[in-house]
Amino acid sequence: MAGISRKYPMLRRSQAMWTSRRIWQPRLVFWAGAVSIGLISVLFAALADQAQELFHVLVGRDTGWRSYLPLVMTPLGFVLCAWLAHVFFPGSQGSGIPQAIAARHLRDENDRSRILSLRLAAGKIALTVIGLFCGASIGREGPTVQVGASLMLQAARWGGMAQARGLILAGSAAGIAAAFNTPLAGIVFAIEEMGRTYEARTNGLVLTAVILAGLASLGLVGNYTYFGVAKDTVAFGADWPLVIACGVIGGGFGSLFSLLALTVTRRIRRWNALQPLWRTLVVAGVCGLAVAVIGIASGGLTFGTGYTQARVAIEGTPLPAFFFLEKFAAGVLSMVSGIPGGIFAPSLAVGAGIGSTLGVVLGTSTSIAALLGMAGYFAGVVQAPMTAFVIILEMTGNHDNVIALMCAAMLGFGTARLVSREPLYHALSRVFVAEGIRKRRLDGADDAVKA
Repeated sequence: MAGISRKYPMLRRSQAMWTSRRIWQPRLVFWAGAVSIGLISVLFAALADQAQELFHVLVGRDTGWRSYLPLVMTPLGFVLCAWLAHVFFPGSQGSGIPQAIAARHLRDENDRSRILSLRLAAGKIALTVIGLFCGASIGREGPTVQVGASLMLQAARWGGMAQARGLILAGSAAGIAAAFNTPLAGIVFAIEEMGRTYEARTNGLVLTAVILAGLASLGLVGNYTYFGVAKDTVAFGADWPLVIACGVIGGGFGSLFSLLALTVTRRIRRWNALQPLWRTLVVAGVCGLAVAVIGIASGGLTFGTGYTQARVAIEGTPLPAFFFLEKFAAGVLSMVSGIPGGIFAPSLAVGAGIGSTLGVVLGTSTSIAALLGMAGYFAGVVQAPMTAFVIILEMTGNHDNVIALMCAAMLGFGTARLVSREPLYHALSRVFVAEGIRKRRLDGADDAVKA
């Protein structure tokens, strides 16, 4: 063959072009997928913000009759989202991070397609926006992970790439990085949360995806810190009782959230088994009504992501003393309702509320207390302490509190492990793995019957 190539230069050039195409085509598709994650993340963020703002415009910010509109609007919105997710977008329910984790464990391409696809990515974005428009206590960051993983898996199909597990990991990391403008947190999240069995050979994929998605995001919205810049610094000695309190109490509440979410979700799934659609809608409606009641009782503070409340606390204004309990309850109800939506931003708001209350009790800076509460609570919810302190560090732009945030996150993680040894996202991912295996067996049985 080599002799023929030397004899016929045209054939040699054709072989070189074919080889070059096989090398560059997958790379170009991969790069395009990473850039798309950044662009879609920015669009998703803009739609989510507009949905929340429109909700507050509709329900009003006073005590008039419009403030009671959520009693109708929120449960109906929950029911609509649950119905659309069940009928048209099965696999889009909940955060989206468990689906991405499950897809890395599934070997069959059809099983992966049931929880990661372009159709599901579009549905996830649309239903999360609808949920925020109706006042659900959800975030867009977890859904962005499922969207990013779906886009990258589709890029693998189009580009003929065999590294599906690595590309799912890269898409997930790029989603987090673009959603928060936190590239380091995206990488740490990929290592700690998404890939507990992290493979060193995926380093290049993850880094490249995070860089390209980040550049696309920066090109549209510029460089920014998610919660602004926190200026206060933890004082050595004087503020360490606050660090310990935020870590232990925040981690305790975080583990309680995780335990409640898992327990209630499992019981609801068993109860829904007899009449999946109708009982799913009943659960969604009841949870939506409860979220509306809590929202009205809190003066509207618990509706939406909680971004504004967390930012206010970080800027130094104390939150109402029991805000964190109200937001905690709204977050649990929104999660177990079965509608699409994440828990990142609501968890950070709850953590900021815990820290704010502890700061007032201990007579310390509300800004510092909010940061430490976020680290402790979030680490307790997801049991990923590195992701917790890195993401908060990048979102607030203050590197003077690294050690304090690390301690709060580790204390939160340690407290959570005493209460529940089952990380939330990984426990939920097993549901999708089991569901994928069950459906494949059913499909195999149907094929056997037809044969």
